[in-house]
Amino acid sequence: MQRTANPCMPVRFRPWPPDFTVMIETLVLTDFRNHTMCRIKTHNRSNVIIVGPNGAGKTAILEALSILSGDRGMRGAQMTDVARFNGGGGFSIFATTDDDTELSVVFNPGDTNRHGRIDGDAATLVDLSAQLPMVWITPREDRLFVDSASDRRAFFDRLVASFDANHSGRVARFTKLLSERAIALKSGRDMRWVDVLDDQIASVATTIAAARIQYAGEINYFLQNAAVSVSGMLEQMLIDGHSHGDIERTYREYLGNTREIIADKMTVDGVHKSDFGVFNKQLNLPAHLTSTGQQKTMLLELILAHAKLLHARTNRKPIILLDEAVAHLDTNARKKLFTELGETDAQIWATGIDADNFNDVPNAVFVACRDGEINNILIGEQE
Repeated sequence: MQRTANPCMPVRFRPWPPDFTVMIETLVLTDFRNHTMCRIKTHNRSNVIIVGPNGAGKTAILEALSILSGDRGMRGAQMTDVARFNGGGGFSIFATTDDDTELSVVFNPGDTNRHGRIDGDAATLVDLSAQLPMVWITPREDRLFVDSASDRRAFFDRLVASFDANHSGRVARFTKLLSERAIALKSGRDMRWVDVLDDQIASVATTIAAARIQYAGEINYFLQNAAVSVSGMLEQMLIDGHSHGDIERTYREYLGNTREIIADKMTVDGVHKSDFGVFNKQLNLPAHLTSTGQQKTMLLELILAHAKLLHARTNRKPIILLDEAVAHLDTNARKKLFTELGETDAQIWATGIDADNFNDVPNAVFVACRDGEINNILIGEQE
């Protein structure tokens, strides 16, 4: 079999032209979650700190930003679920950036899809993603290293999709094809149809595995205290140096040999059973064996590395959304975090209950959020 260099090894990137950083200057939400109307001006600050009690609508502001980036949103909610009931079932998100670009997402009552616009012209979700790249973490990711492999796959596949707009679609298609295969086998359909499905499954699975391995190798270049690995049937063959063609043929043969005894999609091995691992190089331990605080620190390092990788690959610096990110961090860890965030030159939007936890954050604007009302107002600035 043809062999190549280990694709999990860290890679090097060629120099890029001068940096391109996106800064949001104004954000306006209408009938979004518990916000009837919310207007925030950042005063061109690199750190936007949203503070307030639980249930005040802090996370909703970050969720709106994530939807504005072309994603389904950091909560993955249905669009009908994020619209205020007294708003007629629709909502709008509008923002201006420091280069005078206007971006918006509108969801109208009765629609099945949201509609994007850039400077007043219709825009696809891919257009919005290219215009406003983002990366985020939420409290849901705090248990990333100890929860199920499916949660880790979903998290890392979302990061992979930052560079490959078709990756999420391939993962969804793979799952759909496996379901169709299971139904075909259980119903005793013509095996020629199963042949077609197996060919498609093998092709899509190999591409998914290759994208994951490439991402692991690239993000490891930017990680200092951690290392990302990928384990799985197809991923291991890539790590061992087998060619894409050989892997596709091997997996196709595997699928063909399992038809008589396997008819359930979750019984079949493949990229839907792969897992991502993170290793703490300082403690010489897998992430799931470290403390809660150490896991949070490692998760934040992953997000910082991802932001740097996005810059290296696209020459664009993403907006970073941190929902309750300072939880479990002591004073020194919080200060170190925002120092490292500052070195990325990205705009940071962070939420928290206590404004005192952000006293050391430089170049910040603070926004008070109470009960989802218009009183999301500027309460202070730091030089």
